[in-house]
Amino acid sequence: MSLFLAIIIFVIATLAIIFGGTSLTSYADKLADKTGLGEAFVGAVFLGGVTSIAGIITSVVAAYNNHPQLAISNAIGGIAVQTVFLSIADISYSKANLEHASASLANLMQGVLLIGLLTLVILGIASPNVTLLNIHPLSFIIIFVYLGGSRMIALAKEKPLWGPKLTLSTVKDVPDKENIKKTKLSSLIIKFALLSIFVAGAGYAIALSGITIADKSVLSESFVGTLFTAVATSFPELIVSLAAVRQRALTLAVGNIIGGNSFDVLFVAFSDIAYQKGSILHNITNEQSFIVALTMLMVSILIMGLLHRQRKGFANIGWESALIIVLYIIGNVALYFLF
Repeated sequence: MSLFLAIIIFVIATLAIIFGGTSLTSYADKLADKTGLGEAFVGAVFLGGVTSIAGIITSVVAAYNNHPQLAISNAIGGIAVQTVFLSIADISYSKANLEHASASLANLMQGVLLIGLLTLVILGIASPNVTLLNIHPLSFIIIFVYLGGSRMIALAKEKPLWGPKLTLSTVKDVPDKENIKKTKLSSLIIKFALLSIFVAGAGYAIALSGITIADKSVLSESFVGTLFTAVATSFPELIVSLAAVRQRALTLAVGNIIGGNSFDVLFVAFSDIAYQKGSILHNITNEQSFIVALTMLMVSILIMGLLHRQRKGFANIGWESALIIVLYIIGNVALYFLF
């Protein structure tokens, strides 16, 4: 594949992902109402998982084709850019700081789970090079911790022992009776499955074109993964979150980003399974370690913002959103010039 053709395919696949992501929000909102699971849980698990399919395909294909730096940079870079997308969604909501209005125990728990999963990645990088069937044991642990954490969050939704203080700016997650009456669960599931296949195909195209761009340009795999493939495969999260804000499904908007980010850490585990030359965690350079640390810092700031709940801030966004955007820009400039 030529560099020019790779760029064309990359752009077309990105547009396809944007198109697929646009249709997901209304289905997810209806699914949350129909099943009674709530916006935060559906946004984190179902919507976050579906919108992450393109990223999974990209990382797994890159790892299988012996591009470990691209695979990990795409995975962790996606988490970083999606955190920035939440700040963009905050800008689009003019009535109050989004983190204030969407207060939710489930979203807070998802954020803490995300920090824990990223910590496991750091532990894997720093641990001895021990493998089981060419896979690092911590890759299995990451999967189990995600499943266990998601189960704990679901139980907390059913019987919460903590809750945010409700204010005039808080938008509660109240099921829409029209969604419950007029929609069929089977129809929602079929539409979700079809969109998943569509988005997965676009993700595969982005993976192949991203590998070519990294090979045939002067850009490193880490930079291509962090800034190009990660951004392209993360567009569904941005589209979905902006659409959710417009529909005043604020808990869904935040849950889609934070929960999707927790799911995205599984890209590392799946990439490790696909990688054929031992543990992918021990083929990570300082560039990927820098990206993981930067992402953990950004998520920590987001959690602090969710807890602090500033009602209004600079340029109509919270201090956490402004700081996340600044850190992301500085981090990518440093990644390009210093490594």
